[in-house]
Amino acid sequence: MYFTSNIKILRKRKGRTQDDVAFALNLKRSTLSGYENGVAQPGIEILIAFSGYFNMSIDTILKMDMSKLSESQLGELERGYDAYIKGSNLRVLTTTVNTENTENIELVPEKAKAGYTTGYADPEYIGELPVFRLPFLSDKRKYRTFQLKGDSMLPIPDGSWVTGEFLQDWMNIISGNAYIVFTMNDGIVFKVVENNIRIDGKLVLYSLNPLYEPYEVNISEVKEIWKFVNYISSELPEPIIPEKQLMQTVAVMKHDLERLKSKLGREITDVAEELVGG
Repeated sequence: MYFTSNIKILRKRKGRTQDDVAFALNLKRSTLSGYENGVAQPGIEILIAFSGYFNMSIDTILKMDMSKLSESQLGELERGYDAYIKGSNLRVLTTTVNTENTENIELVPEKAKAGYTTGYADPEYIGELPVFRLPFLSDKRKYRTFQLKGDSMLPIPDGSWVTGEFLQDWMNIISGNAYIVFTMNDGIVFKVVENNIRIDGKLVLYSLNPLYEPYEVNISEVKEIWKFVNYISSELPEPIIPEKQLMQTVAVMKHDLERLKSKLGREITDVAEELVGG
């Protein structure tokens, strides 16, 4: 059981002192200190109180070794993505950290995608991937960058680097948003997703390029999902004129054409009058 270490970790992450937590739970500070030091064991009522205070199930507080979880995994728990409450398995992601114990953003180049199918859960494989940092992204979330291949997501160019945020709870997929989806059959794909998990346990994946037909994947085939954050490319996408702007452009062109026709008409009339008069 990990109750002793977990409540200490959770208290410190909330920035609370022993006095703060003891007051909130109507305990003596010495009693709370005894729980954190392992010299006292809580009863069921106390466990329920801790569960409510940290918004986590009793099973999570007792059975999960939070000292082994990464920053992003702890953050998921604190935001309510509790495996025991959700009735699902906690998706433990293999990750790397820098010398300051801050999680890296691993790069998965096109040539490394084939290996990702078997190495995505292998610390040695993940540890060999190149890493970098994007200072404007949160340190409390986990990100990974994948190289895009092909033209199915045009106007995002082939070869772009697409960064995603690791998604723990797949019920939070928002239909119409873009995600990086990893399955054993299709590998890593970047698509706009329709969430039909509650309806039939499937996702429908759409390309931005209308030449590609949408297709379904069973959620049981999915290994990882990353919510699209941004992309990096050395190519400038082809300009796309919005419909409203296009209509305005056509209207201006029609107006200019009418003015030109009117001007030409007057000039022809003037020339004809001169010829007749001459």
